[in-house]
Amino acid sequence: MAASPSRPPSRPGPLSGIRVLDFTAMLAGPHCTRLMADLGAEVIKVEGPEGDLIRGRAPLRDGHSTYFGALNCGKKSLAIDLKSDAAKAIIYDLAKLCDVVVENFRPGVMARLGFDYAALATHNPKLVYCSISGYGQSGPGATRAAYAPIVHAASGYDAANLSYQTEQDYPASTGIFIADILSGAYAFGAIQAALVHRERTGQGQAVDVSLMDSMLNLMVFECQEAQFPSEQKRPVYVPMKTRDGHVIIAPISQKNFEQMAEAMKRPDLKTDTRFSTGQARVQHWTELMAIMEHWTEQRTGIEVESIMDANSVPCSRFLTVADAMKDPQLAERGSLSGINDQAGNFLVPNAPFQFLATPAAAGPSVSGLGTDSMDVLSGLLGFSGERIEKLRRDGVLSPKQ
Repeated sequence: MAASPSRPPSRPGPLSGIRVLDFTAMLAGPHCTRLMADLGAEVIKVEGPEGDLIRGRAPLRDGHSTYFGALNCGKKSLAIDLKSDAAKAIIYDLAKLCDVVVENFRPGVMARLGFDYAALATHNPKLVYCSISGYGQSGPGATRAAYAPIVHAASGYDAANLSYQTEQDYPASTGIFIADILSGAYAFGAIQAALVHRERTGQGQAVDVSLMDSMLNLMVFECQEAQFPSEQKRPVYVPMKTRDGHVIIAPISQKNFEQMAEAMKRPDLKTDTRFSTGQARVQHWTELMAIMEHWTEQRTGIEVESIMDANSVPCSRFLTVADAMKDPQLAERGSLSGINDQAGNFLVPNAPFQFLATPAAAGPSVSGLGTDSMDVLSGLLGFSGERIEKLRRDGVLSPKQ
């Protein structure tokens, strides 16, 4: 898909003036810090000499990952050997100049490196320090290895989703990492709250975000139903066949249902005792879905969607991601930004929120590994050329930086 770069007018973002020291890799942490970069924060991504693992993940063009780019555009890259003694002085100096630190290592890793909250707060008591992990920073399961698919299973999400399927007896495969993106978004929000608290009190603090807690928060109904099981199964909105694919229709409210009955030219459904009230529809849900599908399967998806839209009934065809990205509504809203890396241009989604007075859009470019090391060390920390050269000789910096 060709990118059509379009940048908003140059205006200070709502987080302009905030500097973030970003120790994150993979998905959850990078998603959090990219949201901050989108809002104008200066984000310094600290990577080891080998770089974030996602730098090598497909889709690749000339060796450059757009997957990585989508998560890390608008950030600076500082590549140093964090295990070296020289790295400690660099990180401690940076901590003094930063407002926020974000990390998503397994609990204990940052302490072993000497960069945990207790260590960095001695250099900057006003620091907001956010840790994102699978199960939290303390407790008997805190150090368990965890990626999103593991937490999807451990949280009950996969089992809950399976319970809604009618013709499947095993959990679905995982390819979309909900726990990562959700926890990154929660971390982003928690950091803003901590910054407000600091503004009011002058105090920094540590923020602890877990993928497990994030997934439990996703399952509002399921957590309650687990405590108070219902004898009646929850209504599920199912895909319905059309002549050329599937649609989904959600007649949730009484008004939606009556509008749907009119759209289908089935006014009799409104007075049918099986469906005339919300409680009756719950009891006869399978029958209602069958009637609806009998109607949809005689039409194309676009016909069904057009008829339902005209009657204000929630409905959609099942589109591919490529189709969805071409939606004129996204173009009108400015939901996608064109950004570039060393291999060319591509599109990424902007943050899912917009502001009237300030911009919120993906940064225009993706830094190569260590591209900004000189800028950070010389421009921000004031290191001399001789000191930087020694860091190269000692292997703290890559010889290419």
